[in-house]
Amino acid sequence: MQTVPTEIPDVVEIIPKVFGDARGFFLETWNERAFVAAGIDARFVQDNWSRSRRGILRGLHYQVEQAQGKLVRVARGSVFDVAVDMRRWSPTFGRWTGRILSAQNMHALWIPAGFAHGFLALEDDTDFVYKCTELYAPQFERTVAWDDADLGIAWPLELIGGPANVLLSDKDRTKAAAFRHAEAFA
Repeated sequence: MQTVPTEIPDVVEIIPKVFGDARGFFLETWNERAFVAAGIDARFVQDNWSRSRRGILRGLHYQVEQAQGKLVRVARGSVFDVAVDMRRWSPTFGRWTGRILSAQNMHALWIPAGFAHGFLALEDDTDFVYKCTELYAPQFERTVAWDDADLGIAWPLELIGGPANVLLSDKDRTKAAAFRHAEAFA
């Protein structure tokens, strides 16, 4: 496994060692010893799986209590995955990083607690799977607007045919806060 720092040092891209032949492939999605050696010492308590069609944008979500670290990857299809630093004390507060994760490249992203997270599905039937360090707690969940001008996230909307093709949940459309008004971590 290889780890590649992103523009935000705490968010790490993980490139697995893939063993493939005519039968298919094998890779480790989690190996506690290897991750700890890479500086990612996480205990996971929940695994999630979502399926999205092209243009679905989920996020930017985070929990203000029971903050979740997430190890995210794509099992089928592709996404543009984004993490936004919500830690006021951090030198990268309010900055974002994004990566294309796909079944083809098999990369994962480690997003520690204290970050808002979201993704844009770039293909139909995209399966997004992730491990969480805390249980989902809807009473603590917050959402930041995906298109917040202060964040300036460069979503690759051209890959889904433009902004008119972004599809949001009611929650993401109606309850998302502007970054400047969002609850952050002290």
